Amino acid sequence: FSGVLAQDVLRALLELQDALAGAVAWAPAAGRNVTLRDVCYAPLNPAEPGVGDCAVSSVTQYFQNNRSRLALTAWQQDGKEQGTVDWRDHLMYCVSSPLSFKDITALELSCMAEYGGP
Repeated sequence: FSGVLAQDVLRALLELQDALAGAVAWAPAAGRNVTLRDVCYAPLNPAEPGVGDCAVSSVTQYFQNNRSRLALTAWQQDGKEQGTVDWRDHLMYCVSSPLSFKDITALELSCMAEYGGP
């Protein structure tokens, strides 16, 4: 993995997403400040969406936009093969099985997005 699929790039993407999620803009027509919550698509909580309810499409959603999950590693033994699994293994699994609630690695992370969808 290199380029845009490097862990430091994914961490920077999380920082950018956090900054955008916290952005506030004045809407003259509405006469008030608006935030992401005012304009996001939140299919599982449309009445009172929080920022985490917004359906944001990003590779970091495979980690529920969580830095700690992105940094996880675990020891795994699968038959005679053994080694450490990390974010790359989880990502490869989720690309193949995006509707999974738990990957087949020792990490056992969900592939579902923070907002609850795929």
